Amino acid sequence: MQRAKVFRNSIFTGLLTKLDENSYSFVYNKEYLSKDNSKAISLTFPLQEEEFTSKNLFPFFYNLLAEGKLKDIQCKELRIDKNDDFSRLLLTTKENTIGSITIEKDEI
Repeated sequence: MQRAKVFRNSIFTGLLTKLDENSYSFVYNKEYLSKDNSKAISLTFPLQEEEFTSKNLFPFFYNLLAEGKLKDIQCKELRIDKNDDFSRLLLTTKENTIGSITIEKDEI
């Protein structure tokens, strides 16, 4: 199992978890949900306490990843398997992403 902390404008919003090769989940942080000014990270992730699940990495998170030659360069430099999207996400979206979402590895 691998887990990542998801931030929106540097505010901790929830946890993204890779449970196994074909199982992912995202759940909002309860403290984040309790704030009046909380906003959903995406239209596909409306604010709710219930966990979201998927057999693949959620498209919202997948779309934060580089493609093409930049993907090749990142994988070579960081020594990441090109097919390991979750590790790519953990190692390439901590800062300087397009938009307000950043992701950090959560030490379990």
